[in-house]
Amino acid sequence: MKERTLALAGVVQAAELVRQASWHGTWSGFAATASLQSLFKLESGNVEDIFGSHKNLRLGLETLVATLHGDRRYADTMRYAIGLLQVEKRFARAPALQTKIGEHLPQIATHGEDLAAHEREDLQAQEIAELYAATISSLSPRIVVNGRAQYLKTPRTTHWIRTLLLAGLRSAVLWHQLGGSRFELLFRRRQIMREAEALLFG
Repeated sequence: MKERTLALAGVVQAAELVRQASWHGTWSGFAATASLQSLFKLESGNVEDIFGSHKNLRLGLETLVATLHGDRRYADTMRYAIGLLQVEKRFARAPALQTKIGEHLPQIATHGEDLAAHEREDLQAQEIAELYAATISSLSPRIVVNGRAQYLKTPRTTHWIRTLLLAGLRSAVLWHQLGGSRFELLFRRRQIMREAEALLFG
């Protein structure tokens, strides 16, 4: 349950970062870096290894706990998270897309090594956004992002939104691999909430 909760927090963290970016034009850089880096660790099935530490999923855990307590401020966040879990089902039946993404991400991981950290991440986000548009955008249901037009028209913001959606999908794949299911979300919400709170405050 701990691993599944962390994977679900990965989905929620990416979704919440998308909400922040689309409405505010800015987002938690620390959490976004963790989500971005998770895309480059394709061989591991261990969530802590993929994210470095459960502390790097703090935003996701906090948002998950808030929504399970009924906080309605995160309606868009949960809509994106549920959308990602739905897209993952289609992605699981698309081996050609899996192969294409699996081939390109290790290459992108090496790009911009001579740049400052934020410049390297922006470059990688741009390339991942192009990969997302060429692959995941073809799957349904498409995730429609709400927000302010002034931010949704900014290239850097849209690059990061697509990158974060792919990171959320990566966590959704992990959630499914670890046994996560719709049943779990419907009937084990209290158990998930307790596990998330233990990770936050334990």
